[in-house]
Amino acid sequence: MSRISQFLGFIGVVVFFLSAFTPLANLVDLWKTAPAELKPADAIVVLGSGGVSEGGVLSPTSALGVRRGISLYRQGLAPLLVFSGMRVEGNPPEAEVRAEAARAQGIPAKAILTENEARTTYEEALRQKAILQPKGVKRILLVANSIHLLRARTLFNRVGFEVYAVPSDTFTDPKTPEQRLELMRDVLTDTVAVLYYRFRGFI
Repeated sequence: MSRISQFLGFIGVVVFFLSAFTPLANLVDLWKTAPAELKPADAIVVLGSGGVSEGGVLSPTSALGVRRGISLYRQGLAPLLVFSGMRVEGNPPEAEVRAEAARAQGIPAKAILTENEARTTYEEALRQKAILQPKGVKRILLVANSIHLLRARTLFNRVGFEVYAVPSDTFTDPKTPEQRLELMRDVLTDTVAVLYYRFRGFI
């Protein structure tokens, strides 16, 4: 047992140094990034991302999703703009803050829908199915951060949507060890989530 622990510890140290001091995290992130599929659809779905800080301010990651969704709507790619994002720690729901930001940018209120109950990507897929499929929505432009997007696309496909994936961010090229470690942490977190969903039979 001690040898196994030592081996795992050694692997952890190796991964740490490779992640911090080589382009490994950048390469893995690039491999997982889905290219944007800008095609006409029935709705634009912007997944929850980053939440809301005190005072109802969107996180930078969440604001990126809003801007991407608004841009797609203004390009005329879909008539509906749907925001996800739950309430955390007494702050207003992310979805509602996003919707308010979109209305402030001139998006008609009748074109905006929100979903603020889902706590996981799988729940988002199920709740969006319940909201959108009765409205005849079959094809969606799915907006999420690049690391999250491939997993999200698979889940939304699984519940019956035809999905066009659109990253809310662009490929990042972190320069410092701290930034590369943060990127690798996000990549590994998403990888664990994929394995969990496969184990549960969701994807």
